[in-house]
Amino acid sequence: PHIRSLRSLVKCIPSKPQIKIELFNCQSLTNKASLINSHILEKNIGLMCLTETWQKTGDYLILNEACPPGYSYLDRARGTGRGGGLAIIYRTDLHLTPLSLPTLSSFECLAFTCSNPSPLTVLLIYRPPKPHSNFITEITDLLLSVCAKSSNVMILGDFNIHVEVPKSQYSMELTQLIDSLNLTQHIHVPTHAKGHTLDLIITNTPIKNLHVCDLGISDHSAISLDLPLQASNHKDKRQIHFRKIKDIDQDHLTRDFHNLTQTAHHFSPDALVDHYNTGLQLILDTHAPLKTRTVTFTKSAPWYTGALRRQKAAGRVLERRFLASGLTVHKQIYRQHQKSYSKALSLARSEYYSNIINNNPGNSKQLFKTVNKLLAPQPLTQKTNNNEQCDAFLDTFISKIDNIRSALLPSSSPNSTPPTPASKFSQFSPVTDRQVENVIRKMRPSTCHLDPLPTSLIKSHVSTLSPLITTIINHSLQHGHLPQSLKTAIIKPLLKKPSLDPEKTSNYRPISNLPFLSKIIEKVVSSQIHTHLQSSYLYDKFQSGFRSAHSTETALVRVTNDLLVASDQGSPSLLLLLDLSAAFDTVAHSILLHRLQHFIGLSDTVLQWFRSYLTGRAEYVALGEARSRSHAVTCGVPQGSVLGPSLFSIYMLPLGHIISRHGVSYHCYADDTQLYVRLDRTSSLSIQSLTACLEETKAWMNDNFLQLNSSKTEFLLIGTPHQLKSSPSTVLSFAGHIINPTTAVTNLGVRFDPTLSFDLHIQHICKTSFFHLRNISKLRPFLSLPVAEKLVHAFVSSRLDYCNALLIGISGRSLQRLQSIQNCAARILMRVPKRHHITPILHNLHWLPVRFRLEYKICLLTHQCVYGSAAGHLKELLSPHDPTRRLRSADINLLKVPKTKLCSMGDRAFQAAAPRLWNALPVHLRAPQSVDSFKSCLKTFLFLKAFE
Repeated sequence: PHIRSLRSLVKCIPSKPQIKIELFNCQSLTNKASLINSHILEKNIGLMCLTETWQKTGDYLILNEACPPGYSYLDRARGTGRGGGLAIIYRTDLHLTPLSLPTLSSFECLAFTCSNPSPLTVLLIYRPPKPHSNFITEITDLLLSVCAKSSNVMILGDFNIHVEVPKSQYSMELTQLIDSLNLTQHIHVPTHAKGHTLDLIITNTPIKNLHVCDLGISDHSAISLDLPLQASNHKDKRQIHFRKIKDIDQDHLTRDFHNLTQTAHHFSPDALVDHYNTGLQLILDTHAPLKTRTVTFTKSAPWYTGALRRQKAAGRVLERRFLASGLTVHKQIYRQHQKSYSKALSLARSEYYSNIINNNPGNSKQLFKTVNKLLAPQPLTQKTNNNEQCDAFLDTFISKIDNIRSALLPSSSPNSTPPTPASKFSQFSPVTDRQVENVIRKMRPSTCHLDPLPTSLIKSHVSTLSPLITTIINHSLQHGHLPQSLKTAIIKPLLKKPSLDPEKTSNYRPISNLPFLSKIIEKVVSSQIHTHLQSSYLYDKFQSGFRSAHSTETALVRVTNDLLVASDQGSPSLLLLLDLSAAFDTVAHSILLHRLQHFIGLSDTVLQWFRSYLTGRAEYVALGEARSRSHAVTCGVPQGSVLGPSLFSIYMLPLGHIISRHGVSYHCYADDTQLYVRLDRTSSLSIQSLTACLEETKAWMNDNFLQLNSSKTEFLLIGTPHQLKSSPSTVLSFAGHIINPTTAVTNLGVRFDPTLSFDLHIQHICKTSFFHLRNISKLRPFLSLPVAEKLVHAFVSSRLDYCNALLIGISGRSLQRLQSIQNCAARILMRVPKRHHITPILHNLHWLPVRFRLEYKICLLTHQCVYGSAAGHLKELLSPHDPTRRLRSADINLLKVPKTKLCSMGDRAFQAAAPRLWNALPVHLRAPQSVDSFKSCLKTFLFLKAFE
C-alpha cells in the first residue's frame, strides 16, 4: 500500500513539458508511410524527422499517407538520381516556420523554426555517401550563419560520416567544427545495420531520454529524444456548432416558408430584406436549432481496425524478444513481421478510401474532396485565430490598396469627350417568379455566413420562396436601391501558395463572400445590362472577359491568327503583355458612375440603383469564430460579386479607343491587356507608335487609378526563324524602364515562343499531365471506372483541350507528344500494359485522338462564326465562298480559303485553317443546325474518320 501511494504521489508531480523528437532514415517512404503514421501516434512524437524519403517534386500522396490526423508536414523533394529527400511530420500545435537557405551542392537541408517560448532552430540534413570537396565549406558557412542568429539550435540527419572512426578526414573536420561552435554531438552508438554511426544529433541545448531502436523496416535505426520545450496541450478539444439539417420535416418547412411569403406586404426594399432574413432565421432555428458540442478529435486513423491493433501487439512481443536475446533469428522474424504489418496498414487505408469513393456515386464534391485530401499538399499551420489576427489581415489588404492609389496622381480629368450612346437605359424590367426560379436553379449552392438559411434549402424549396424573392428584386429595381444588409462582404484570406509562410499576412489574397440573395439580384441586373450593351453595340469588340461566346481561347485565336498572318506576309511582330496591380480593387466609383451614365447610357432609376450598389459597402475579415472590425469600402468593385467583372469591363472601355488611335492592335481579357504591332521595313516607326501608345496608356491608367507595372511588362518578337534573325535588335523604353525581349511569355495560360511552335506550351502540358497521371495511377486500384474517368477528364483531358485550337498545324512530333499523354491516360484508365495496342482502347472509350480533337475545336468555332453565335472578332476573319459560276452540283455554305505564302506559318492561321476543315465536311454538316446537333454529328463523323 505504501508503494502504491508513493507511485500515485509521483504521478501527481507535474513534469516539465517536453517534445519528443525522432530521426529516421526511412530509405524510401513509399512502402512505409502507413507504418510511420502508426508509429508517430503510438510514440506520441511531436517532430518526426525523415531522411531519404525519395519523394519527387509535387508528389504528396505518400506524405499525406504518412501524416496522422492533427499533424502536418514540411518537405524537400530529392534532386536528381537515387536517394535524398527530406520531410518533417510535426504536431500542428508546434507552429513550424520554414527558413530559406542558400543553394547547397554537397548536401540537402530542410530548415525551420519552432515557435515556443524558447524558440528552436532545426536543421535536417542528408549528405550523400559520395565524397564532395565543398561539404565542409558549405556546412561551416551554414552553421555559422544559423548559430549567430539563434540561441537554441539542433542539427540532425544522416551525414554518412563514420564518426566512430575519429581519425578519418571528414570525422576530424566535422568534430572540430562542432567544438568550435560550442555544440555537442550526442550519438556514440551504431545507427546502421553494418555497425556505423551515420545518423547524428547535434545541439547546444540539453536533451533527455536519448534512445536508439530498430524499427525493422530500414538499415538505419531510429533515434528518439526528448527536448525540454514548452508545448501546448495537443489534444484537439473544441466546441463545434451544428444543425441537424437532414432531420428537418420537409412538409412542415414548406408550410412555414409559404406562411412567410404570404405575410410579406409592400414594404421598402430594406424592410423586405429584413423580413426575409429574420423570417428565414426564425424558421431555421425552429426546425434545426443550433446545437453546441465539445468534441475531442482523436488521432487514431479512421481505417485502423481491431485486427491491426492485434497485429501491432504481436509486433511488440517480437520486438521485446529480439531486444532481450539479441539473436539474429529473432531480429529477422521481427523485421519480417514489420514488413507484413506495413502492407496491412496500406491495404486497410486503400480499402477505406475506396469505400468512400465507391459508396458516393455521382457525388463529385465528395470525390474531389477525397482526392484532394490524398494528393494535395497540406497547408502550413498557423496560430489560433483571434480578432487581432483578423484586424492584421484587414490592415494589410487596406494598406495595399491605399499605397497603390496614393502613388497615382491624376494629371487630368478622366471624364472628357465621352461617346454618345445610341440608346438610353432608364428603367429595369420587372421579373417573374419563373424567371427567378430559373436563375436560382442555375446558381452554385454556395452559402455565406451572412445568409439566414443554407442555400441548399433555398434551392430545394425555390418554388415556395420565389414569390418573396421576386418581390424583393422588383422592389429593389423599381426604387433604384440595393438594401444595405446586402452590401456587406466577408473576406476569407487565402494563402497564395502552399510553400509561403502562413504567419505573414502579405502572403494572402482576399476572397470576398456575399449573401446569396444579393447574388440573385445581381444576376437579374447583369442579364438586363448585358442585353442593353449587346443591343446597343456598346461592347468593345476586343474585350473578351466575362461575355458569352468570348473566352480566353477565342481571344488567343484572334491574336495568334493576326501574328501568323503578319509572319506569312513577311513581317515579324512584337507582342507586349501589360500587368496591372489589384486592378479590381482600385476602381474609382465616381469615374465608374460617369462611364455608366455617359458611355453606356444609364439614367434615372437604373443609374440610381448602381449608385446605391457602389456606395455604402462594407467588409470585414472572418477566420472561424473570430472577425475583424468593419471597414467601409470607398473604391473597387466586389470581386466575389456577379456584377463586378462586368463593371470592370465597362470601366476599361476608353482604353480601346486610345490604343486604336496609335494604329496598334490589342486584345483585352478582364485586366489582362496585350498589344501587338507588325514590324515592317519601317519598324522604327512601329516601335515609336507602340512607345507613344504605351505612354498614353500609362497616363490614362494613372488618371483612372489603375497601376501599370512597368517592371513586369514583357514583350516577345514573333516570326519565322529567318525573320527573327534578320530583324534588328529591339529594345523598349517605357516609364524609365528598359525592356528587353524575352524568349517566351505566358499569355492567358498559354506559353508563346518566338516562332509560335508552342513547343514550350506542349512541354508544360506533358509535364503537368504526366504528374497527375502518376497520382491517378496510384489511386486507380480502388477507383471504379466512371470515377477514374472523371478524374482523367478533370486533370488531364481538360489540359489537352484548353486552347487547343491554337495548336492546329503543329509539327507531327509535337502532336505525337500530346497523343502519348492521351494514350497513357487510356492505359491507366483501362489498366492495360503499356505495350498494349492503343487504338481499340481509344475506340472503346469513344475518345477522339488528339489530331481530331484539334479539328473538332476548329470546326465548332467555325460553325459558331458561320451561324452567328461566335465572337465578332472571329466572325470577321471568315468569308463565304462566292464562285464565279453557279452550278447545280456546287456545294453550299462553303468558305473562302485565303492564299498563303509561307506554309509553315500562314496555313496555321485560323482564317486559313478553318475554311479548309469546314469545306472538307459533308454537306449535311455545313447545313444550318443547332450547336448541340452539330456537336453530336461532328463527333460521330470525326470518330468514324479516326477509326476507319
